[in-house]
Amino acid sequence: MKGKLKNAKHILRLCISLYISWEHISSPMWLFWMVSQWELGQVFATPEVQIGFHPDAGASYYLSRLPGYLGEYLALTGEKLNGVEMIACGLATHYFLKERLPLIEERLGKLMTDDRKIIENSLAQYGDLVYPHRRSVLHKLEKIDKCFSLDTVEEIVDALEKESSESIDDWCSNTLKKMKESSPIGLKVALQSIREGRFQPLDQCLVREYRISLNCISKQVSNDFCEGVRARFVDKDFAPKWDPVRLEDVSKDMVDSYFAALGEFEPDLNLPTTVREPSV
Repeated sequence: MKGKLKNAKHILRLCISLYISWEHISSPMWLFWMVSQWELGQVFATPEVQIGFHPDAGASYYLSRLPGYLGEYLALTGEKLNGVEMIACGLATHYFLKERLPLIEERLGKLMTDDRKIIENSLAQYGDLVYPHRRSVLHKLEKIDKCFSLDTVEEIVDALEKESSESIDDWCSNTLKKMKESSPIGLKVALQSIREGRFQPLDQCLVREYRISLNCISKQVSNDFCEGVRARFVDKDFAPKWDPVRLEDVSKDMVDSYFAALGEFEPDLNLPTTVREPSV
């Protein structure tokens, strides 16, 4: 078991190192996130709490910078967004018809500069103006802010239940269903991570997420990550046995332990922050 855990830590550290490599930290291309007409089933989501994990790979950084409390909503529910919705909420910067992608690739391939304004102008020539569908969850930002701005997961759930009892809109009940199917400790860890991410730069978010990830796979506090993977990907019974089972049984100390600095023999991430872009 110790050998498997050591290998998992090594792979996790390698993946994060690749994520924040020179191309991502110092290249202006990382400042653009392009989407096109996705095929059916191709969506953006952060559903990690459904397997007892947490939104990682910088998610606490970019989710916490979305309008209002949309980031908390996406993190705690795993709600899916399509390309148009990503543009509307600021997750993506440019939207293209898929037929234009070869032209964009050719244009960018011929650029001999890393000047951000030149790249922006090149992309803007192929962009399309799009608007979310009238049934998009983005039209419920007022309700999302009302519920997901609250301090604790318990308060969020109570607010959703109150909204559900006073409305015929099934959005509240569907949101509650997703949250109640997720790991209680995963929900609390995810909420705290997003909240801390609001006040931290990217490198600090990645360090914190790395610590949380190691604590998830080490099972020192809870076995929910392994149980979530078992239920969804191995046995596929979609009936995880969370421990603790109830939100009220997840103490503050349990949540805080996921954020604690790593032990004496476990190195933290050492990121190349001196070459990062000012915006990250």
